[in-house]
Amino acid sequence: MPSRLAQLFRKSYIPHSPILRQAFLSSPRRLIRMPMAHSQALQTAASPDLRTSTRSLEDLQLESSFTSELPGDPILKNRRRQVEGAFYSYASPTATNTEPSTVAFSPEVAQIIGLDPEECRRPEFAAIFSGNAPVPQGVRPYAQNYGGHQFGMWAGQLGDGRAISLGQAVGPDGLPYELQLKGAGETPYSRMADGRAVMRSSVREFVASEAMHHLGIPTTRALSLVGTGDKVLRDMFYNGNAKYEPGAVVCRVSPSFVRFGTFQLPAMRGGDQLPLVRTLADYVIRHLYPHLEGKADNYAELLREVVRRTASLVAQWQAVGFVHGVGNTDNFSILGETIDYGPYGFLERFDPDFTPNTTDLSGRRYTYRNQTMIGHWNSAQLANAFITGGLLDQATAQEIVDSYADIMTEQYTSRMARKLGLREYRKELAVGLITLMYEDKADFTNTFRAMAAVSADDEPSTVPAALDEALEGLPAERQGAWGKWLDEYRAQLRAEGRSAEERQREQNSANPCYVPRNQVMQEAIREAEAGNFQEVKDLMQVLERPFDEQPGAEKYRVAAPREVRMGVELLSCSS
Repeated sequence: MPSRLAQLFRKSYIPHSPILRQAFLSSPRRLIRMPMAHSQALQTAASPDLRTSTRSLEDLQLESSFTSELPGDPILKNRRRQVEGAFYSYASPTATNTEPSTVAFSPEVAQIIGLDPEECRRPEFAAIFSGNAPVPQGVRPYAQNYGGHQFGMWAGQLGDGRAISLGQAVGPDGLPYELQLKGAGETPYSRMADGRAVMRSSVREFVASEAMHHLGIPTTRALSLVGTGDKVLRDMFYNGNAKYEPGAVVCRVSPSFVRFGTFQLPAMRGGDQLPLVRTLADYVIRHLYPHLEGKADNYAELLREVVRRTASLVAQWQAVGFVHGVGNTDNFSILGETIDYGPYGFLERFDPDFTPNTTDLSGRRYTYRNQTMIGHWNSAQLANAFITGGLLDQATAQEIVDSYADIMTEQYTSRMARKLGLREYRKELAVGLITLMYEDKADFTNTFRAMAAVSADDEPSTVPAALDEALEGLPAERQGAWGKWLDEYRAQLRAEGRSAEERQREQNSANPCYVPRNQVMQEAIREAEAGNFQEVKDLMQVLERPFDEQPGAEKYRVAAPREVRMGVELLSCSS
Protein backbone atom coordinates (compact mmCIF):
# COMPACT_ATOMS: atom_id res chain seq x y z
CA MET A 1 0.00 0.00 0.00
CA PRO A 2 1.54 3.39 -0.92
CA SER A 3 3.07 5.26 2.01
CA ARG A 4 1.21 8.44 1.03
CA LEU A 5 -2.03 6.74 2.10
CA ALA A 6 -1.58 7.70 5.74
CA GLN A 7 -1.33 11.34 4.73
CA LEU A 8 -4.29 11.12 2.36
CA PHE A 9 -6.51 9.74 5.08
CA ARG A 10 -5.53 11.79 8.07
CA LYS A 11 -8.93 13.52 8.45
CA SER A 12 -11.18 11.74 10.93
CA TYR A 13 -14.77 12.07 12.07
CA ILE A 14 -15.65 13.65 15.40
CA PRO A 15 -17.94 11.29 17.34
CA HIS A 16 -21.13 12.69 18.80
CA SER A 17 -22.53 9.48 20.17
CA PRO A 18 -20.72 6.57 21.81
CA ILE A 19 -23.07 4.31 19.89
CA LEU A 20 -22.66 5.61 16.37
CA ARG A 21 -19.57 7.82 16.22
CA GLN A 22 -18.87 8.20 12.49
CA ALA A 23 -22.40 7.43 11.35
CA PHE A 24 -24.17 10.47 12.82
CA LEU A 25 -22.61 13.80 12.12
CA SER A 26 -22.93 17.21 13.64
CA SER A 27 -24.23 20.48 12.36
CA PRO A 28 -27.37 21.43 10.42
CA ARG A 29 -26.59 21.60 6.72
CA ARG A 30 -28.40 22.32 3.50
CA LEU A 31 -28.76 19.61 0.89
CA ILE A 32 -26.25 19.87 -1.95
CA ARG A 33 -27.78 19.41 -5.39
CA MET A 34 -25.63 17.28 -7.64
CA PRO A 35 -24.97 18.41 -11.22
CA MET A 36 -27.03 16.47 -13.76
CA ALA A 37 -25.10 13.73 -15.54
CA HIS A 38 -25.68 10.76 -17.80
CA SER A 39 -26.03 8.35 -14.87
CA GLN A 40 -29.00 10.25 -13.50
CA ALA A 41 -31.08 9.38 -16.55
CA LEU A 42 -31.26 5.86 -15.12
CA GLN A 43 -32.63 7.25 -11.87
CA THR A 44 -35.69 8.84 -13.46
CA ALA A 45 -38.86 7.11 -14.55
CA ALA A 46 -39.37 6.44 -18.23
CA SER A 47 -41.14 9.38 -19.84
CA PRO A 48 -44.00 9.12 -22.34
CA ASP A 49 -41.49 9.97 -25.08
CA LEU A 50 -39.41 6.93 -24.13
CA ARG A 51 -42.46 4.69 -24.09
CA THR A 52 -43.27 5.60 -27.70
CA SER A 53 -39.68 5.26 -28.96
CA THR A 54 -39.04 1.58 -28.42
CA ARG A 55 -37.95 -1.16 -30.79
CA SER A 56 -37.87 -4.93 -31.21
CA LEU A 57 -35.08 -7.32 -30.26
CA GLU A 58 -34.12 -7.57 -33.91
CA ASP A 59 -33.74 -3.79 -34.10
CA LEU A 60 -31.74 -3.46 -30.86
CA GLN A 61 -28.32 -2.18 -31.92
CA LEU A 62 -25.33 -2.25 -29.60
CA GLU A 63 -22.05 -0.34 -29.69
CA SER A 64 -19.07 -0.16 -27.34
CA SER A 65 -17.02 2.96 -26.74
CA PHE A 66 -15.16 1.04 -24.01
CA THR A 67 -13.67 -1.50 -26.42
CA SER A 68 -13.33 0.88 -29.38
CA GLU A 69 -11.46 3.60 -27.47
CA LEU A 70 -9.50 1.79 -24.74
CA PRO A 71 -6.66 -0.75 -25.08
CA GLY A 72 -7.74 -4.38 -24.84
CA ASP A 73 -6.20 -7.78 -24.27
CA PRO A 74 -4.57 -9.07 -27.49
CA ILE A 75 -4.93 -12.69 -26.38
CA LEU A 76 -8.30 -13.90 -27.59
CA LYS A 77 -8.31 -17.29 -25.89
CA ASN A 78 -10.64 -17.33 -22.88
CA ARG A 79 -8.27 -18.69 -20.25
CA ARG A 80 -7.55 -17.49 -16.72
CA ARG A 81 -4.46 -15.31 -16.51
CA GLN A 82 -2.97 -12.00 -15.45
CA VAL A 83 -3.86 -9.39 -18.07
CA GLU A 84 -1.59 -6.35 -18.33
CA GLY A 85 -1.79 -3.25 -20.48
CA ALA A 86 -5.50 -3.73 -21.11
CA PHE A 87 -8.83 -2.65 -19.64
CA TYR A 88 -10.75 -5.64 -20.96
CA SER A 89 -10.61 -9.07 -22.51
CA TYR A 90 -13.06 -10.37 -25.07
CA ALA A 91 -15.23 -13.11 -23.60
CA SER A 92 -18.40 -14.58 -25.00
CA PRO A 93 -21.18 -15.94 -22.78
CA THR A 94 -21.28 -19.71 -22.36
CA ALA A 95 -24.55 -21.29 -23.43
CA THR A 96 -26.53 -23.22 -20.84
CA ASN A 97 -27.45 -26.88 -21.20
CA THR A 98 -31.14 -26.22 -20.65
CA GLU A 99 -33.57 -23.83 -22.30
CA PRO A 100 -33.69 -20.60 -20.25
CA SER A 101 -36.84 -18.78 -19.19
CA THR A 102 -37.51 -15.21 -18.09
CA VAL A 103 -38.36 -14.96 -14.39
CA ALA A 104 -38.91 -11.19 -14.23
CA PHE A 105 -38.06 -8.01 -16.11
CA SER A 106 -38.31 -4.26 -15.63
CA PRO A 107 -40.55 -2.58 -18.23
CA GLU A 108 -39.12 0.79 -17.20
CA VAL A 109 -35.52 -0.24 -17.86
CA ALA A 110 -36.55 -1.79 -21.17
CA GLN A 111 -38.00 1.57 -22.21
CA ILE A 112 -34.87 3.42 -21.09
CA ILE A 113 -32.66 1.32 -23.38
CA GLY A 114 -35.20 1.66 -26.20
CA LEU A 115 -36.64 -1.86 -26.09
CA ASP A 116 -40.37 -2.50 -26.29
CA PRO A 117 -41.26 -4.15 -22.93
CA GLU A 118 -43.43 -6.69 -24.75
CA GLU A 119 -40.25 -8.01 -26.34
CA CYS A 120 -39.18 -9.21 -22.89
CA ARG A 121 -41.90 -11.86 -22.99
CA ARG A 122 -40.48 -13.57 -26.07
CA PRO A 123 -38.41 -16.77 -25.75
CA GLU A 124 -35.76 -15.04 -27.87
CA PHE A 125 -35.35 -12.48 -25.08
CA ALA A 126 -34.56 -15.23 -22.55
CA ALA A 127 -32.08 -16.75 -24.98
CA ILE A 128 -30.23 -13.46 -25.54
CA PHE A 129 -30.21 -12.30 -21.93
CA SER A 130 -29.08 -15.63 -20.55
CA GLY A 131 -26.14 -15.61 -22.96
CA ASN A 132 -27.47 -18.47 -25.08
CA ALA A 133 -27.86 -16.33 -28.20
CA PRO A 134 -26.09 -13.20 -29.45
CA VAL A 135 -27.71 -9.82 -29.83
CA PRO A 136 -28.72 -9.71 -33.53
CA GLN A 137 -27.00 -6.36 -34.10
CA GLY A 138 -24.40 -6.59 -31.36
CA VAL A 139 -20.69 -6.12 -30.79
CA ARG A 140 -18.11 -8.49 -29.38
CA PRO A 141 -18.81 -9.14 -25.66
CA TYR A 142 -16.09 -8.47 -23.13
CA ALA A 143 -15.12 -8.64 -19.45
CA GLN A 144 -13.58 -5.64 -17.69
CA ASN A 145 -10.15 -5.78 -16.04
CA TYR A 146 -9.72 -4.10 -12.65
CA GLY A 147 -8.18 -4.60 -9.23
CA GLY A 148 -9.18 -3.56 -5.75
CA HIS A 149 -8.71 -3.48 -2.02
CA GLN A 150 -10.73 -6.27 -0.42
CA PHE A 151 -11.33 -5.92 3.32
CA GLY A 152 -8.59 -3.30 3.44
CA MET A 153 -5.88 -5.34 1.70
CA TRP A 154 -4.70 -4.93 -1.86
CA ALA A 155 -5.94 -7.99 -3.78
CA GLY A 156 -4.28 -7.35 -7.13
CA GLN A 157 -6.11 -8.19 -10.35
CA LEU A 158 -9.77 -9.10 -9.88
CA GLY A 159 -11.84 -8.26 -12.96
CA ASP A 160 -15.24 -9.44 -14.14
CA GLY A 161 -15.09 -13.09 -13.19
CA ARG A 162 -18.65 -13.85 -14.24
CA ALA A 163 -19.97 -10.58 -15.66
CA ILE A 164 -19.88 -10.16 -19.43
CA SER A 165 -20.78 -6.87 -21.10
CA LEU A 166 -22.78 -7.18 -24.31
CA GLY A 167 -22.22 -3.55 -25.28
CA GLN A 168 -24.15 -0.29 -25.09
CA ALA A 169 -27.71 0.28 -26.25
CA VAL A 170 -28.46 3.87 -27.20
CA GLY A 171 -31.76 4.86 -25.63
CA PRO A 172 -34.43 7.19 -27.01
CA ASP A 173 -32.72 9.97 -25.04
CA GLY A 174 -29.63 9.53 -27.21
CA LEU A 175 -27.52 8.23 -24.31
CA PRO A 176 -25.73 4.85 -24.27
CA TYR A 177 -26.46 2.28 -21.55
CA GLU A 178 -24.17 -0.68 -20.99
CA LEU A 179 -25.84 -4.10 -20.76
CA GLN A 180 -23.98 -6.63 -18.63
CA LEU A 181 -24.87 -10.27 -17.99
CA LYS A 182 -23.96 -11.50 -14.51
CA GLY A 183 -23.62 -15.27 -14.33
CA ALA A 184 -23.17 -15.89 -18.06
CA GLY A 185 -19.98 -17.94 -17.88
CA GLU A 186 -16.22 -17.92 -17.49
CA THR A 187 -13.87 -15.08 -18.39
CA PRO A 188 -10.09 -14.65 -18.11
CA TYR A 189 -10.79 -13.15 -14.67
CA SER A 190 -12.81 -16.07 -13.25
CA ARG A 191 -9.85 -17.37 -11.22
CA MET A 192 -11.04 -20.65 -9.60
CA ALA A 193 -14.76 -19.99 -10.16
CA ASP A 194 -17.18 -21.23 -12.82
CA GLY A 195 -18.54 -17.87 -14.00
CA ARG A 196 -22.10 -18.80 -13.08
CA ALA A 197 -24.62 -17.37 -10.60
CA VAL A 198 -27.41 -19.04 -8.65
CA MET A 199 -31.07 -18.08 -8.45
CA ARG A 200 -30.66 -17.11 -4.78
CA SER A 201 -28.15 -14.31 -5.39
CA SER A 202 -29.67 -13.31 -8.71
CA VAL A 203 -33.12 -12.68 -7.20
CA ARG A 204 -31.44 -10.55 -4.55
CA GLU A 205 -29.52 -8.51 -7.14
CA PHE A 206 -32.54 -7.99 -9.38
CA VAL A 207 -34.79 -6.97 -6.48
CA ALA A 208 -32.24 -4.64 -4.87
CA SER A 209 -31.31 -2.89 -8.11
CA GLU A 210 -34.89 -1.86 -8.80
CA ALA A 211 -35.88 -1.32 -5.15
CA MET A 212 -33.00 1.08 -4.54
CA HIS A 213 -33.98 3.04 -7.63
CA HIS A 214 -37.54 3.43 -6.35
CA LEU A 215 -36.15 4.54 -2.98
CA GLY A 216 -34.42 7.35 -4.89
CA ILE A 217 -30.89 6.05 -4.32
CA PRO A 218 -28.40 6.02 -7.24
CA THR A 219 -27.93 2.46 -8.42
CA THR A 220 -27.22 0.24 -11.35
CA ARG A 221 -30.51 -1.01 -12.76
CA ALA A 222 -31.68 -4.50 -13.71
CA LEU A 223 -33.35 -5.24 -17.02
CA SER A 224 -34.05 -8.91 -16.46
CA LEU A 225 -33.73 -12.03 -14.35
CA VAL A 226 -33.52 -15.22 -16.40
CA GLY A 227 -33.47 -18.75 -15.04
CA THR A 228 -30.98 -20.92 -16.90
CA GLY A 229 -32.46 -24.30 -16.00
CA ASP A 230 -28.96 -25.55 -15.13
CA LYS A 231 -27.73 -26.51 -11.68
CA VAL A 232 -24.78 -24.72 -10.09
CA LEU A 233 -22.71 -26.13 -7.21
CA ARG A 234 -22.30 -23.71 -4.30
CA ASP A 235 -21.20 -23.85 -0.65
CA MET A 236 -23.53 -21.17 0.73
CA PHE A 237 -21.78 -20.63 4.07
CA TYR A 238 -18.30 -21.94 3.17
CA ASN A 239 -18.70 -24.73 5.72
CA GLY A 240 -18.13 -27.73 3.46
CA ASN A 241 -21.82 -28.33 2.76
CA ALA A 242 -21.93 -27.62 -0.97
CA LYS A 243 -25.09 -28.37 -2.89
CA TYR A 244 -26.54 -27.82 -6.33
CA GLU A 245 -28.77 -24.78 -6.77
CA PRO A 246 -30.77 -23.43 -9.74
CA GLY A 247 -28.75 -21.12 -11.99
CA ALA A 248 -29.75 -17.65 -13.18
CA VAL A 249 -28.46 -14.61 -15.05
CA VAL A 250 -29.20 -10.94 -14.29
CA CYS A 251 -28.84 -8.28 -16.96
CA ARG A 252 -27.48 -5.19 -15.22
CA VAL A 253 -27.72 -1.76 -16.83
CA SER A 254 -25.63 1.35 -16.21
CA PRO A 255 -24.00 4.12 -18.23
CA SER A 256 -20.73 2.51 -17.15
CA PHE A 257 -19.34 -0.20 -14.89
CA VAL A 258 -15.97 1.53 -14.39
CA ARG A 259 -14.97 1.22 -10.74
CA PHE A 260 -12.40 2.73 -8.41
CA GLY A 261 -10.44 -0.49 -8.95
CA THR A 262 -10.30 0.11 -12.71
CA PHE A 263 -8.05 3.10 -11.99
CA GLN A 264 -6.21 1.35 -9.19
CA LEU A 265 -4.90 -1.65 -11.11
CA PRO A 266 -2.57 0.18 -13.55
CA ALA A 267 -1.55 2.61 -10.80
CA MET A 268 -0.58 -0.18 -8.43
CA ARG A 269 1.25 -2.12 -11.14
CA GLY A 270 3.25 0.98 -12.05
CA GLY A 271 5.96 1.12 -14.69
CA ASP A 272 4.68 1.10 -18.26
CA GLN A 273 1.13 0.63 -16.96
CA LEU A 274 0.95 4.12 -15.43
CA PRO A 275 -0.12 5.97 -18.62
CA LEU A 276 -3.29 3.87 -18.57
CA VAL A 277 -4.53 5.87 -15.58
CA ARG A 278 -4.61 9.03 -17.69
CA THR A 279 -6.09 7.15 -20.64
CA LEU A 280 -8.95 5.93 -18.47
CA ALA A 281 -9.50 9.35 -16.88
CA ASP A 282 -9.76 10.94 -20.32
CA TYR A 283 -12.28 8.29 -21.38
CA VAL A 284 -14.39 8.76 -18.23
CA ILE A 285 -14.43 12.54 -18.68
CA ARG A 286 -15.26 12.28 -22.37
CA HIS A 287 -18.20 9.91 -21.92
CA LEU A 288 -19.43 10.23 -18.32
CA TYR A 289 -18.47 13.76 -17.24
CA PRO A 290 -18.36 15.65 -20.56
CA HIS A 291 -18.92 19.02 -18.86
CA LEU A 292 -15.34 18.69 -17.57
CA GLU A 293 -13.76 18.42 -21.02
CA GLY A 294 -11.42 21.25 -21.85
CA LYS A 295 -11.04 22.44 -18.26
CA ALA A 296 -7.48 23.08 -17.14
CA ASP A 297 -8.13 21.27 -13.86
CA ASN A 298 -10.31 18.54 -15.31
CA TYR A 299 -8.66 15.69 -13.39
CA ALA A 300 -9.08 17.50 -10.10
CA GLU A 301 -12.71 18.23 -10.94
CA LEU A 302 -13.26 14.60 -11.91
CA LEU A 303 -11.98 13.40 -8.55
CA ARG A 304 -14.00 16.09 -6.79
CA GLU A 305 -17.22 14.97 -8.46
CA VAL A 306 -16.57 11.30 -7.73
CA VAL A 307 -15.82 12.05 -4.07
CA ARG A 308 -18.94 14.23 -3.86
CA ARG A 309 -21.13 11.54 -5.38
CA THR A 310 -19.62 8.86 -3.17
CA ALA A 311 -20.22 10.87 0.00
CA SER A 312 -23.78 11.58 -1.08
CA LEU A 313 -24.42 7.93 -1.91
CA VAL A 314 -23.19 6.66 1.44
CA ALA A 315 -25.27 9.31 3.24
CA GLN A 316 -28.32 8.00 1.41
CA TRP A 317 -27.46 4.43 2.44
CA GLN A 318 -27.25 5.54 6.07
CA ALA A 319 -30.56 7.39 5.88
CA VAL A 320 -32.51 4.27 4.85
CA GLY A 321 -30.50 1.77 6.89
CA PHE A 322 -28.92 0.04 3.90
CA VAL A 323 -25.74 -1.97 4.57
CA HIS A 324 -23.82 -2.95 1.44
CA GLY A 325 -21.80 -5.68 3.13
CA VAL A 326 -18.81 -5.72 0.76
CA GLY A 327 -17.54 -2.15 0.40
CA ASN A 328 -14.33 -3.07 -1.39
CA THR A 329 -12.86 -0.56 -3.82
CA ASP A 330 -13.76 -2.80 -6.75
CA ASN A 331 -17.40 -2.46 -5.62
CA PHE A 332 -17.44 1.36 -5.74
CA SER A 333 -18.65 2.95 -8.98
CA ILE A 334 -16.98 5.93 -10.62
CA LEU A 335 -20.53 7.30 -11.09
CA GLY A 336 -21.49 7.16 -7.42
CA GLU A 337 -24.02 4.39 -8.01
CA THR A 338 -24.70 1.45 -5.74
CA ILE A 339 -23.16 -1.52 -7.52
CA ASP A 340 -22.58 -5.24 -6.94
CA TYR A 341 -25.36 -6.39 -4.65
CA GLY A 342 -24.06 -9.37 -2.72
CA PRO A 343 -24.72 -10.07 0.96
CA TYR A 344 -26.41 -6.70 1.56
CA GLY A 345 -29.13 -6.01 4.10
CA PHE A 346 -31.35 -3.34 5.60
CA LEU A 347 -31.24 -2.60 9.31
CA GLU A 348 -34.10 -4.24 11.13
CA ARG A 349 -33.56 -4.44 14.90
CA PHE A 350 -31.22 -1.51 15.22
CA ASP A 351 -27.57 -2.38 15.75
CA PRO A 352 -24.89 -0.02 14.42
CA ASP A 353 -22.44 -2.94 14.29
CA PHE A 354 -24.70 -4.96 12.02
CA THR A 355 -23.11 -6.52 8.97
CA PRO A 356 -25.14 -8.88 6.80
CA ASN A 357 -21.96 -10.54 5.50
CA THR A 358 -20.77 -13.65 7.36
CA THR A 359 -17.29 -13.15 5.90
CA ASP A 360 -17.15 -9.79 7.69
CA LEU A 361 -18.30 -10.99 11.11
CA SER A 362 -14.83 -11.32 12.61
CA GLY A 363 -13.46 -7.92 11.55
CA ARG A 364 -16.78 -6.07 11.06
CA ARG A 365 -15.16 -3.69 8.60
CA TYR A 366 -18.33 -3.14 6.58
CA THR A 367 -20.88 -2.58 9.33
CA TYR A 368 -23.55 0.10 9.21
CA ARG A 369 -21.47 2.15 11.66
CA ASN A 370 -18.38 2.02 9.46
CA GLN A 371 -19.85 2.73 6.02
CA THR A 372 -19.23 6.48 6.21
CA MET A 373 -15.56 5.84 6.96
CA ILE A 374 -15.30 3.21 4.22
CA GLY A 375 -16.57 5.64 1.58
CA HIS A 376 -13.86 8.07 2.72
CA TRP A 377 -11.16 5.41 2.78
CA ASN A 378 -12.07 4.17 -0.69
CA SER A 379 -12.03 7.74 -2.01
CA ALA A 380 -8.47 8.04 -0.68
CA GLN A 381 -7.48 4.93 -2.63
CA LEU A 382 -8.88 6.44 -5.82
CA ALA A 383 -6.98 9.65 -5.09
CA ASN A 384 -3.79 7.61 -4.65
CA ALA A 385 -4.30 6.20 -8.14
CA PHE A 386 -4.67 9.73 -9.53
CA ILE A 387 -1.46 10.82 -7.79
CA THR A 388 0.51 7.75 -8.87
CA GLY A 389 -0.75 8.15 -12.43
CA GLY A 390 0.52 11.74 -12.54
CA LEU A 391 -2.93 13.34 -12.78
CA LEU A 392 -2.80 15.30 -9.51
CA ASP A 393 -0.32 16.51 -6.96
CA GLN A 394 -0.67 15.30 -3.41
CA ALA A 395 -1.86 18.61 -1.95
CA THR A 396 -4.74 18.92 -4.42
CA ALA A 397 -5.77 15.31 -3.93
CA GLN A 398 -5.59 15.75 -0.15
CA GLU A 399 -7.89 18.78 -0.24
CA ILE A 400 -10.44 16.95 -2.38
CA VAL A 401 -10.48 13.81 -0.23
CA ASP A 402 -10.79 15.97 2.88
CA SER A 403 -14.00 17.45 1.46
CA TYR A 404 -15.73 14.08 1.85
CA ALA A 405 -16.57 14.55 5.54
CA ASP A 406 -18.32 17.90 5.08
CA ILE A 407 -20.32 16.64 2.11
CA MET A 408 -21.25 13.52 4.03
CA THR A 409 -22.43 15.70 6.93
CA GLU A 410 -24.49 17.97 4.67
CA GLN A 411 -26.13 15.09 2.89
CA TYR A 412 -26.81 12.96 5.93
CA THR A 413 -28.08 15.66 8.28
CA SER A 414 -30.40 17.08 5.63
CA ARG A 415 -31.96 13.67 5.18
CA MET A 416 -32.25 13.07 8.90
CA ALA A 417 -34.04 16.40 9.29
CA ARG A 418 -36.57 15.34 6.65
CA LYS A 419 -37.05 11.96 8.30
CA LEU A 420 -37.95 13.75 11.53
CA GLY A 421 -40.05 16.41 9.79
CA LEU A 422 -37.79 19.23 10.98
CA ARG A 423 -36.72 22.35 9.14
CA GLU A 424 -33.19 21.93 10.46
CA TYR A 425 -31.21 18.98 11.76
CA ARG A 426 -31.16 18.78 15.56
CA LYS A 427 -28.25 16.67 16.72
CA GLU A 428 -29.59 16.12 20.22
CA LEU A 429 -32.92 14.85 18.92
CA ALA A 430 -31.40 12.61 16.24
CA VAL A 431 -28.81 11.08 18.56
CA GLY A 432 -31.42 10.72 21.31
CA LEU A 433 -33.75 8.79 19.02
CA ILE A 434 -31.00 6.56 17.67
CA THR A 435 -29.86 5.81 21.22
CA LEU A 436 -33.38 4.71 22.18
CA MET A 437 -33.64 2.60 19.04
CA TYR A 438 -30.36 0.92 19.91
CA GLU A 439 -31.37 0.25 23.50
CA ASP A 440 -34.70 -1.30 22.47
CA LYS A 441 -33.49 -2.91 19.23
CA ALA A 442 -36.21 -1.03 17.36
CA ASP A 443 -36.91 -1.76 13.70
CA PHE A 444 -35.19 0.99 11.71
CA THR A 445 -37.69 1.32 8.85
CA ASN A 446 -40.89 0.93 10.87
CA THR A 447 -39.78 3.26 13.67
CA PHE A 448 -38.93 6.15 11.36
CA ARG A 449 -42.11 5.62 9.36
CA ALA A 450 -44.16 5.83 12.56
CA MET A 451 -42.64 9.20 13.50
CA ALA A 452 -45.17 10.93 11.25
CA ALA A 453 -47.88 9.75 13.66
CA VAL A 454 -46.46 11.89 16.46
CA SER A 455 -48.44 15.10 16.92
CA ALA A 456 -47.23 18.33 18.48
CA ASP A 457 -50.50 18.34 20.43
CA ASP A 458 -50.21 14.86 21.95
CA GLU A 459 -50.58 14.47 25.68
CA PRO A 460 -47.19 14.75 27.43
CA SER A 461 -45.10 11.58 27.74
CA THR A 462 -47.46 9.50 25.59
CA VAL A 463 -46.27 7.06 22.93
CA PRO A 464 -48.62 7.12 19.90
CA ALA A 465 -50.21 3.79 19.02
CA ALA A 466 -48.48 3.63 15.61
CA LEU A 467 -45.08 4.12 17.20
CA ASP A 468 -45.82 1.64 19.97
CA GLU A 469 -46.77 -0.91 17.30
CA ALA A 470 -43.56 -0.23 15.38
CA LEU A 471 -41.64 -0.79 18.61
CA GLU A 472 -43.50 -4.10 19.03
CA GLY A 473 -45.03 -3.02 22.32
CA LEU A 474 -42.78 -1.12 24.69
CA PRO A 475 -42.37 -2.65 28.16
CA ALA A 476 -43.59 -0.41 30.97
CA GLU A 477 -40.07 0.36 32.18
CA ARG A 478 -39.17 1.84 28.78
CA GLN A 479 -42.24 4.04 28.35
CA GLY A 480 -40.67 6.81 30.41
CA ALA A 481 -37.49 7.09 28.33
CA TRP A 482 -39.44 7.27 25.09
CA GLY A 483 -41.99 9.64 26.59
CA LYS A 484 -39.24 12.04 27.64
CA TRP A 485 -37.67 12.07 24.18
CA LEU A 486 -41.09 12.49 22.54
CA ASP A 487 -41.80 15.52 24.70
CA GLU A 488 -38.56 17.14 23.50
CA TYR A 489 -39.46 16.27 19.92
CA ARG A 490 -42.97 17.70 20.27
CA ALA A 491 -41.53 20.90 21.73
CA GLN A 492 -39.36 21.29 18.64
CA LEU A 493 -42.36 20.67 16.37
CA ARG A 494 -44.32 23.39 18.18
CA ALA A 495 -41.36 25.79 17.96
CA GLU A 496 -41.15 25.33 14.19
CA GLY A 497 -44.88 25.82 13.75
CA ARG A 498 -45.27 23.80 10.57
CA SER A 499 -48.67 22.41 9.70
CA ALA A 500 -49.08 18.76 10.58
CA GLU A 501 -50.10 17.99 7.01
CA GLU A 502 -46.96 19.54 5.52
CA ARG A 503 -44.68 17.85 8.03
CA GLN A 504 -46.25 14.42 7.65
CA ARG A 505 -46.14 14.66 3.87
CA GLU A 506 -42.42 15.36 4.02
CA GLN A 507 -41.78 12.57 6.52
CA ASN A 508 -43.74 10.03 4.52
CA SER A 509 -41.71 10.90 1.43
CA ALA A 510 -38.46 10.38 3.35
CA ASN A 511 -39.34 7.27 5.37
CA PRO A 512 -40.33 4.24 3.29
CA CYS A 513 -42.91 1.69 4.35
CA TYR A 514 -41.21 -1.07 2.44
CA VAL A 515 -37.60 -2.09 1.87
CA PRO A 516 -36.22 -5.41 0.56
CA ARG A 517 -36.13 -7.27 3.85
CA ASN A 518 -34.06 -10.42 3.71
CA GLN A 519 -36.79 -12.52 5.31
CA VAL A 520 -39.26 -11.57 2.58
CA MET A 521 -36.68 -12.16 -0.13
CA GLN A 522 -35.89 -15.59 1.28
CA GLU A 523 -39.53 -16.51 0.76
CA ALA A 524 -39.41 -15.25 -2.82
CA ILE A 525 -36.15 -17.15 -3.39
CA ARG A 526 -37.58 -20.42 -2.05
CA GLU A 527 -40.55 -20.08 -4.38
CA ALA A 528 -38.34 -19.18 -7.35
CA GLU A 529 -36.04 -22.13 -6.72
CA ALA A 530 -39.14 -24.33 -6.85
CA GLY A 531 -40.17 -22.78 -10.18
CA ASN A 532 -42.84 -20.41 -8.86
CA PHE A 533 -41.96 -16.82 -9.72
CA GLN A 534 -45.14 -15.08 -8.60
CA GLU A 535 -43.71 -14.08 -5.22
CA VAL A 536 -40.79 -12.31 -6.93
CA LYS A 537 -43.27 -10.38 -9.08
CA ASP A 538 -45.50 -9.55 -6.10
CA LEU A 539 -42.50 -8.32 -4.12
CA MET A 540 -41.33 -6.14 -7.00
CA GLN A 541 -44.79 -4.63 -7.37
CA VAL A 542 -44.77 -3.55 -3.72
CA LEU A 543 -41.21 -2.19 -3.88
CA GLU A 544 -42.05 -0.03 -6.89
CA ARG A 545 -44.02 2.23 -4.50
CA PRO A 546 -42.00 2.03 -1.27
CA PHE A 547 -43.40 5.23 0.25
CA ASP A 548 -47.09 4.38 -0.26
CA GLU A 549 -49.16 2.39 2.22
CA GLN A 550 -50.42 -0.60 0.23
CA PRO A 551 -53.39 -2.69 1.41
CA GLY A 552 -52.56 -6.37 1.68
CA ALA A 553 -48.80 -5.74 1.83
CA GLU A 554 -48.44 -6.00 5.60
CA LYS A 555 -46.12 -9.02 5.46
CA TYR A 556 -43.51 -6.95 3.63
CA ARG A 557 -43.12 -4.72 6.70
CA VAL A 558 -42.51 -7.45 9.27
CA ALA A 559 -39.01 -7.83 10.71
CA ALA A 560 -37.36 -11.23 10.88
CA PRO A 561 -37.97 -13.08 14.17
CA ARG A 562 -35.21 -12.48 16.69
CA GLU A 563 -34.21 -16.14 16.67
CA VAL A 564 -33.87 -16.33 12.86
CA ARG A 565 -30.62 -14.87 11.55
CA MET A 566 -28.38 -17.22 9.54
CA GLY A 567 -29.41 -17.13 5.88
CA VAL A 568 -31.95 -14.38 6.59
CA GLU A 569 -30.17 -11.48 8.28
CA LEU A 570 -26.73 -13.03 7.77
CA LEU A 571 -25.56 -14.03 4.30
CA SER A 572 -22.35 -15.01 2.62
CA CYS A 573 -20.61 -13.89 -0.55
CA SER A 574 -21.47 -17.28 -2.07
CA SER A 575 -23.46 -16.64 -5.21
